[in-house]
Amino acid sequence: MKILVLNCGSSSIKYRLFDIDSEAELLAKGLLERIGLEKGELTHQVTGKEKVKIVKPIPDHQDGIYLILETLKHPDHGIIKDISEIEAVGHRVVNGGEKFKNSVLIDTEVKEGIEKCIELAPLHNPANLKGILSMEAILPDVPQVATFDTSFHQTMPSHAYLYPLPYEYYEKYRIRRYGYHGTSHKFVAEKACRYLGKDYTANRIITCHLGNGSSVTAVNRGKSVDTSMGFTPVEGLMMGTRTGDVDVGVLLFIAEKENLSIKDTNNLFNKQSGVCGISGISYDMRDVEMAAAQGVQRAQLALDMYAYRVKKYIGAYAAAMGGVDLIIFTGGIGENDFESRKRILTDLEFLGVEFDPDRNDGIRGREAILTKPGSKVLAMVMPTNEELVIAIDTYNIINNADFKF
Repeated sequence: MKILVLNCGSSSIKYRLFDIDSEAELLAKGLLERIGLEKGELTHQVTGKEKVKIVKPIPDHQDGIYLILETLKHPDHGIIKDISEIEAVGHRVVNGGEKFKNSVLIDTEVKEGIEKCIELAPLHNPANLKGILSMEAILPDVPQVATFDTSFHQTMPSHAYLYPLPYEYYEKYRIRRYGYHGTSHKFVAEKACRYLGKDYTANRIITCHLGNGSSVTAVNRGKSVDTSMGFTPVEGLMMGTRTGDVDVGVLLFIAEKENLSIKDTNNLFNKQSGVCGISGISYDMRDVEMAAAQGVQRAQLALDMYAYRVKKYIGAYAAAMGGVDLIIFTGGIGENDFESRKRILTDLEFLGVEFDPDRNDGIRGREAILTKPGSKVLAMVMPTNEELVIAIDTYNIINNADFKF
């Protein structure tokens, strides 16, 4: 069964085409960027072949999806003969609010539910919905499934997800912690347990999804019980351009002093802060580490701040769960940046983490245990694959199956 997975952003579409039968095979992948600008770009790659780049105007998401489908069936660099071979489409949807606790088959009610959640994720849900509606217009008879970033975190208890605001704001506006990256946190936690031969439902796991956007989740015996991102993805860890946790009084103080509008303040905390704001160099950890190695003090400060905040959340979530059995690193930084992992895992012996620098050094993009033999708490790298989760959820929902990745 060929399943197309779409992750639609405001000006981009990330896609994967899978063939799921006795196993899940990635047939092709790509990224379409610069939707709505004069020159759009599509980078496409069939598995085992060279990348192909196409540059042309892409006015909107529907035109972008048309281009993706045309590229997938192109005689020279395609992988299917006709778009009718695509039997289902899976979509990443950022926020499903409290309504969606699992992936669902998309119908009118689901589309209305996603639209109602736009005010909770105004930068993401509109684009996700555009992708659904565009695909519906192009392939109206093909079933579509939505997988929500927030659904895994719907098991959090109220004392973890509520903010200490007047309760009426939760009742009126559903102001609460929603959490994000849920698909990734669930995937790596389950896969790591299978890799280690552990029971997923009997272990206390801390998953660290570290990238330009970063979050940490406490997974207690198979359920998310707390996570660092909150009502929006700006809360929690220091990130590439986001502040993470900050005193709300700072926001008010700067806005008043600098005479900033709400839009300007939002831009400051989301796009000008974090690693980029402290280092003054880049949001990319590779650039910052290179500068730190050359003695740039602010670059080193950014690295230290980033690691310190991840370490704090690990300690906090170990306390929340009454201990920890496994710590997992995933995401672009978590999987590839062994220097960041070293800064985070050093001096955690009090938790039972016997970090092994030699096992950590040079590990990029593959499963690896980072602790010494006999360590009470294991730490490891587990690459994530959110698109695969969406494809499998889509397959299982449409076929009423229980296919495992």
